[in-house]
Amino acid sequence: GGLEGLKLAKELRPIVITLDVMMPDLDGWSVLAALRQDPELAEIPVIMVTIVDEHRRGIALGAAGYLTKPIDRDRLHRLVGRFRASIPPTRVLLVEDDQIQRDRIRGWLEGQQWIVREAANGREALAHLQEDKPDVILLDLMMPEMDGFAVVAALQKEAGWRHIPVIVITSRDLDATERERLNSGVQSILVKETFRPADLVERIRRLVQTKTAVDSEMEAAS
Repeated sequence: GGLEGLKLAKELRPIVITLDVMMPDLDGWSVLAALRQDPELAEIPVIMVTIVDEHRRGIALGAAGYLTKPIDRDRLHRLVGRFRASIPPTRVLLVEDDQIQRDRIRGWLEGQQWIVREAANGREALAHLQEDKPDVILLDLMMPEMDGFAVVAALQKEAGWRHIPVIVITSRDLDATERERLNSGVQSILVKETFRPADLVERIRRLVQTKTAVDSEMEAAS
């Protein structure tokens, strides 16, 4: 609905909005007008998507595009693609001794948005970190040679590594002592077989976006 759309636009600050016209609480024209009158939201491109063919009215009110239902998928992609944010791929270091689990997670993250490097244990992970610092680390805890707890401890000792976001993916719930060992070195903990792929992807995106914003603020301050 229109009221919910305005609320979410304030919270999310999206790169583009698709907007229906015929809605029960607040119609699309009223939503478009409200967006254009809000200084914080006025520059967000809006694509009208509706059964009502009022293309000229939409453009006159500041819409960036107009699609009539039923929507042509390719045309929608082209319109939205004009406003896609140009960001580099997210570099993920996947530390997991189980090859099947590594293949599964890599399959979830394959695509142009991700660069996934793999390590079968903690020692391999630290070797990778010496070569290239990732945007986020996905870390198993129970591994041979060097487990995840030791990896987190090593990350915290290095100034250049301690701010890399870490998501622990473990096969069991951790007790209080184990969580204390991880302390502030881990941003998120997921239990294997109980979370959806979409949950992992969303957590990575949030962590990377937060880290990017913090880095930008630090650069501006310096």
